[in-house]
Amino acid sequence: MTRFLVVLTDVRPYEVDGRNERVAPERRRQVVGASSREAADRIAGAFMALGMVRAGRQRVKVIAIGRRHAFGERQLVG
Repeated sequence: MTRFLVVLTDVRPYEVDGRNERVAPERRRQVVGASSREAADRIAGAFMALGMVRAGRQRVKVIAIGRRHAFGERQLVG
């Protein structure tokens, strides 16, 4: 099972180099964890209704942050 983060960030102005998240990430305003994609989409939908997002000053990102194994078991390779 994959877990998700829903991140609300400020939008940076576009520069000559473009927008490189690894060099200069956007400032985070809010970070919320979700255990399913459906929950993450509902949270993202609520964020997208905010005035700053609708005006283009902030953006919403849904990020998959890894796999969580069912019942906390580890998968063995070999």
